[in-house]
Amino acid sequence: MITSPSSLRRSERSRRATLDAALALCTEKGYGRVTIEAIAGRAGVSKKTIYRWWPSKSAVLLEAFTEALVDATPFVDTGDIAADIRTHVTGAVRLLSTPPFGPAYAGILSEIHHDDELAETVRTQLIEPRFGEAVARLRKAQEQGQIPPGANLPLAVEMLYGPVYYRHVLRKPPQDEATIAALVAHVLRSLGAQADLEPTAPEPATPAADLEPAAPESAAS
Repeated sequence: MITSPSSLRRSERSRRATLDAALALCTEKGYGRVTIEAIAGRAGVSKKTIYRWWPSKSAVLLEAFTEALVDATPFVDTGDIAADIRTHVTGAVRLLSTPPFGPAYAGILSEIHHDDELAETVRTQLIEPRFGEAVARLRKAQEQGQIPPGANLPLAVEMLYGPVYYRHVLRKPPQDEATIAALVAHVLRSLGAQADLEPTAPEPATPAADLEPAAPESAAS
């Protein structure tokens, strides 16, 4: 059966309403108190509709989190691998530090220990695609001569992501810009990267007094 464009739009509206409702409820009530019933009521859709697309509230929140993470952590290529990875990691840290995304992901991670289906979904829909994109960005830098041949790129990605999610899971303070820069520099240095590993500090502003023209010397001097 061919689905009409109008029904496709209705499905997308319902999907978006469901994701937004789940995130809003996670902010208001906390992950543990979010239910499919509450999501359906807030989104204005039936429980049957939600269960047709997702097996659980965790799956709903995972999709919402994944979309936000992809938007917040682009793999840009400015030709400067250190700057590009700093941008990427900074996006991840900021998202994890922002409700409802951080609490939602922490709740999802707590569920995967006793939900094998959810664990598989997290791995195949979130972890593996993002991991693969990160390795691909490092490989491109390798092809450009910024990272030497033979460097262990998958291990480097684990070294980059590990501290970010370690801090998040243990509810430690998130990294600031200086800590992120130090992490990226350490990982790229371990690969033998030929890149500018430190972010360029902005030049100090010239004091206004120094911009004034010098007073003319007196004729008597």
